[in-house]
Amino acid sequence: MPTLHADADAALWVPVTDSLGFKGRRHRKAAIRMLLTQANRAMGTSERPGSGVLAWGMSQAAPFLMRKAAGRVLVWVWKADPELVVVMAQVQEATSQLRAARAMMPMEYDDTEDFRSPYLGTGEKLAMPLPRDPRTPPFATYTWDTGTHFVTVTAVCSDRERFGTVIASIDDVARTVRLAEDLTIGESPTMIVIEPPKP
Repeated sequence: MPTLHADADAALWVPVTDSLGFKGRRHRKAAIRMLLTQANRAMGTSERPGSGVLAWGMSQAAPFLMRKAAGRVLVWVWKADPELVVVMAQVQEATSQLRAARAMMPMEYDDTEDFRSPYLGTGEKLAMPLPRDPRTPPFATYTWDTGTHFVTVTAVCSDRERFGTVIASIDDVARTVRLAEDLTIGESPTMIVIEPPKP
């Protein structure tokens, strides 16, 4: 399974994936609290009792769970306001079940635009600053189909009015995402070498 790599601007983003213990704890907890709040809102419920404790517990477990994912998941939060934006990149094997699930997504997910990455080529971007359901937070998704895998970047924002101020920075993160093959000793990836044009 290939692994993900990215170069998010450290002045704007705090990585959750590699933060353990006290490192990044405040940002992890705030981001998880925001996601729990948005999930509750989507289900039509208010914040549940003990959700602060749940956010803390999840913030402690999150880095270990993502480390267990072995580079298949990367997560960042907005440094200036961790409860504003959470960005997650993931790679999944392009199984027939996953392709079928993507084909059955609602029509609003067809409203995509081309999005160019220097590493992954041209993919699709869907930005939803004002989802039809007011309970749904603003979000953006970026998808590349490599033939064998799907690479997706998903960003969720807690504030509809501020979504437009951060989307360009989310674009920048998405453009840095790339895949690296996990190879054992003696293996080599299949390559096509294209000679440069002669002057």
